[in-house]
Amino acid sequence: MLLKNHVFTTLFKIAAVSLTLTSCFAAANVNQPKNIIFMIGDGMGVAHTTSYRYFSDNKSTKVVERTVFDELLVGTAATYPDDNTYVTDSAASATALSSGIKSYNGAIGVDVNKKPVLTLLERAKQLGKTTAIVSSSQINHATPASFMAHNESRKNYNEIANAYIDEKINGKPKADLMLGGGTSFFIRDDRNIVNEFKSIGYNYIDKLEDLSKLNSLPALGLFAPVGLPFAIDNKELPNRVTAMTKVALELLATNSSEKGFFAMIEGSQIDWCAHANDISCAIGELHDFSEAIKYAKAFTEKHGDTLLIITADHSTGGLSIGANGTYDWKTDKVRQIKSSLAVIIPTFLGLDKDASASEVQSTWAKHVDFELSDAQVSKIQAALHSKLKKEKMTREIKAIINDTTLTGWTTGGHSAGDVQVFATGVNSQIFAGQQDNTDIAKKLFIQLNSAK
Repeated sequence: MLLKNHVFTTLFKIAAVSLTLTSCFAAANVNQPKNIIFMIGDGMGVAHTTSYRYFSDNKSTKVVERTVFDELLVGTAATYPDDNTYVTDSAASATALSSGIKSYNGAIGVDVNKKPVLTLLERAKQLGKTTAIVSSSQINHATPASFMAHNESRKNYNEIANAYIDEKINGKPKADLMLGGGTSFFIRDDRNIVNEFKSIGYNYIDKLEDLSKLNSLPALGLFAPVGLPFAIDNKELPNRVTAMTKVALELLATNSSEKGFFAMIEGSQIDWCAHANDISCAIGELHDFSEAIKYAKAFTEKHGDTLLIITADHSTGGLSIGANGTYDWKTDKVRQIKSSLAVIIPTFLGLDKDASASEVQSTWAKHVDFELSDAQVSKIQAALHSKLKKEKMTREIKAIINDTTLTGWTTGGHSAGDVQVFATGVNSQIFAGQQDNTDIAKKLFIQLNSAK
């Protein structure tokens, strides 16, 4: 009853925007999309997509080539939450993107009074559309959770996982397809939610290499205890967001209801890499996400009844392309880093405290192709003797990588800069220009409610 009451509140708030925009559509005499693909690059700020352009640049040509981000760019969005901080977390921003309602940091599908708000995915399900969530994090992490659940805290992972099967629309779970990580939350000592999904007809897989075995809906795929391995560390399938996106869109194209589908696809770990101030890790995630977008773009072009909208929930890390007063950024050095800091640092922490210079160099060479200077080796050896070994080792290795590549970071958290908005397909022009993140959701609600 609580959710139903606030559904009407949400729809009332959307109505004012609907009047203006619906009149614009009528004047343009345009159709509404049957299918909506909403892609979110978690933590993906302007500097992130720009760094990916320069990283991808073909050095044999004078012009810097455009990326899919450049091709689809239509506008920007503000990201501030409703708690006077200006700097949002993923939960508040995802709630804004999913519902058109601003809330406080940590809020999952609830307003500032902790009352449930209607989400785009829920509305799509009410309208008879097939629904899907795809994420490289656990599927009950902040962004996907804000489309699927209602909870006062993003940290209540088990409660959020429970909601995925306990809360139903028209007698069925809200999502017909769920792909990502999260087995530790869905297979627990107190409850096996995976078995519950299987008991009501969901196909289930737990290995990414089995994605091709999914050929019908409903379906659930959980591929890691929490988030999936970073792209840079996943040597067998670095483009796992792309792989999941391809399978998801293929399944939705062939198994959706006649009303079409709504899919939320998240490139989650751009954010995680940027929190760690790990440039090579972030580039790996950006590449995977960009490949997923390319596939979604081609799908949208093939299926003329589809809208593709892409944005970020916020920017992470305060990334700068160039640092230390030097007017350069060393993409060749970034390319020589083969592992994430999450892999490199523990490797060094496992060395004997009296490791020789050659041992330090050989350990480094397993993950990075440029050599350490004598001074850098000495700093790593000193870190091995420190009482705060982990903290000092982390600081030294980050400094080596960032100083060598000329990459700057201002924070290990989020920043309040506007994020970019990208779009193509049916009515994509309505996302042009500067807007609030809630405006994106409000415009998408209108697309859903106006579709025949």
